[in-house]
Amino acid sequence: MSKSTRAPLIQSDLPTGILLAAGFGRRFDPAGLRNKLLEKLPDGRTVAWRSARTLAAGLPNSIAVVRPGIPELAEELRRGGCKVVEAPEAEAGMGAALRAGVAACADARGWVVALADMPWLSMELVRAVALTITSRDTIAAPWRDGQRGHPVGFGEAWKDELLKLDGDEGARALLKSHPVTRILTDDDGAFRDIDLPGDVR
Repeated sequence: MSKSTRAPLIQSDLPTGILLAAGFGRRFDPAGLRNKLLEKLPDGRTVAWRSARTLAAGLPNSIAVVRPGIPELAEELRRGGCKVVEAPEAEAGMGAALRAGVAACADARGWVVALADMPWLSMELVRAVALTITSRDTIAAPWRDGQRGHPVGFGEAWKDELLKLDGDEGARALLKSHPVTRILTDDDGAFRDIDLPGDVR
């Protein structure tokens, strides 16, 4: 009798990537004249392009959520491989942006949520989070030394809760009140973001 083999995962089995790129970055530039996501990294690529490329490489149907009126940012995210969703409500904060992203792909098999100001995230970690969502109610995230990193994955059972998010709180309340499957990692990219101008270097 031949050994049974598990069918390979196809794209429809995977969650959808959501890149949150709608923040104002006020700590980076309080005057609002420089968008940190359009700053160039040492390799000459923008923060936005690098973050989008990583997420889209791991999850090819990824979307990026932006505020309207920033066409240069939207174009960089498209070049990186993400479909762009312009969401006026995203101006209210991360929670509102995440809600808009989930609403734009509400029939997905779950969501892997990444932040656009974390360009050092690895594609391997994106895939690891995606593949850890093995049930509808899974929540998964990288973990190191007691600290949760990004991206964070949600199974499809969390859709209604995610669609209730608003303001700048994001999904922190969900993560605090429900078990999170921890993906232990030493990957610094899961914990390193761009907050101040010096962080780009």
